[in-house]
Amino acid sequence: LPLLLPRESAAAAAAGTAVVPTPGGQRVRRIFFLGSVRAPSSPLPRRLRIPTVLAMAMVTRARRRRLEEESRRPELPPRGEGGEEGPDLISRLPDEILESIITLLPTKDGSRTQILSRRWRPLWRAAPLNLDAVVAAGVMVDKQVSNILRTLQTHQGPVRRFTLTSRYTYIYDRSFFLDSILQSPRLNHLQEFEWLCKEICGPSPVPQPVFRLMPTLKVLTIAAFRKVLTFPSEISSTLSFPHLEQLTLRGVNISERTLHDVLSRCPVLEALVLDWTRGYRLLRVSSQTLRSLGISDCRKCEDGRLEEVIVDHAPLLERLIPGSIHNDDLVIRIIQAPRLRTLGYLTERIATFQLGTMVFQKMTPVSQCYVMRTVKILALATAPSLDFIIDYLKLFPCVEKLYIVAFSQGDFKNAQRSVSLECLDLHLKTLQLTNYKGTMSDVNFIRFFVSNAKVLEYLKLFVRCDKCKTKWIATQREKLWLNTRATKDIQCDFIANYRARAYVYIRDINDLGTDDPFNKTLCRCCSNDGDDDILF
Repeated sequence: LPLLLPRESAAAAAAGTAVVPTPGGQRVRRIFFLGSVRAPSSPLPRRLRIPTVLAMAMVTRARRRRLEEESRRPELPPRGEGGEEGPDLISRLPDEILESIITLLPTKDGSRTQILSRRWRPLWRAAPLNLDAVVAAGVMVDKQVSNILRTLQTHQGPVRRFTLTSRYTYIYDRSFFLDSILQSPRLNHLQEFEWLCKEICGPSPVPQPVFRLMPTLKVLTIAAFRKVLTFPSEISSTLSFPHLEQLTLRGVNISERTLHDVLSRCPVLEALVLDWTRGYRLLRVSSQTLRSLGISDCRKCEDGRLEEVIVDHAPLLERLIPGSIHNDDLVIRIIQAPRLRTLGYLTERIATFQLGTMVFQKMTPVSQCYVMRTVKILALATAPSLDFIIDYLKLFPCVEKLYIVAFSQGDFKNAQRSVSLECLDLHLKTLQLTNYKGTMSDVNFIRFFVSNAKVLEYLKLFVRCDKCKTKWIATQREKLWLNTRATKDIQCDFIANYRARAYVYIRDINDLGTDDPFNKTLCRCCSNDGDDDILF
């Protein structure tokens, strides 16, 4: 419907407003217009102007209602109607998908989606809640607990994940806030629970309210950092974990019998991490569903420490990660794991490592009945010796990613040579060396792979921070022959190294969607967020 106005009102209307005279000589308030304005060649009679303006106002309100209805029930526009930046396809997705997207975000970021538009406001309140909460010691413990409980009660959607970090709280505080929070009915159908205990008091048992969550949990993490938590053995025979897929225990004292009782009651367990745990000498694993296993021992402890790991039968095991090994007598025996794909870090602190019929003593192969062709990702913590690495590439001929943490144990000349290996000719695409110093031994070590690895695509060198300068990097690139035409397809990155040791993040071990748990970036290495990233 075109809008017809007197000539004197046309200019104002084009700017978005118009002052319209009434038959009695009065003026009505300004009216905003969305369409264009066209002035007639001759003014309309005064009696026709007001109905025309009112009709335009009605059209404007109708259009506004139509836009609001479309935002509530969106449909994809035809191609090319989205403007210069394209249509807002995300906001037009169904509510169920948008709520799933919000659920994957951290708590703060998820709540901030309410400011995006009117369309997004109710989605956060109805989306499954992932809550990250911190309770720190002090006079405000009551207020912190009240805030957590209020968040649980006021959120309309189900509570999916709950991460609780306790910092420097005392026993009486912990008993109060854990009982108050974990007894909340809003946690009855909780799927993921993480308790990160960063306290300074002495050993104490894992709180009983934690175990009431077991019937519905898919992910359970109990991690103690400055103390030891004791897993109660008297209730282990009554526990059941029918849906538990991921179990992480760190700094927990658990007896050998209790540990095996718990594992036997996890029929769908896929990922297991035991870090700095104590109270047992032998870990024996036999599981039809286990896909990832991370293990480490502890330093001197009176309650007993891990000495032997035996994997009898694990047909789906893809990932074996020996973490920080503190003693020199650990024995690992993998009897049957036909799908093992990721292995490491192997270190000399592992006294005996058996993989099928292949046996290593202090990383030195002593029995070579066959090669392991399923391993695609291999991580070693060893001296940068070419002879040593070549022997491993012969035993693992299908390795595509090789991670080496170099520890200097003498001067290795690493003389250049031309070697034809299946791994170098067909498979090796990524090489990462931590503690690269730029010495002639290191240069020759890298040159060997640059010259012999025919399908090498990515070379990553972690360097000490004080050396990682622009001029030094340019010099090293020349020494490593990285500026020649023959190596133009190799991408090489020099990265300042902040932790010069073999480590993995526990969350990467458990994340079965991550193909490579050893792939560290500089940003994450510098992270100080100990709550989110626990080193293993």
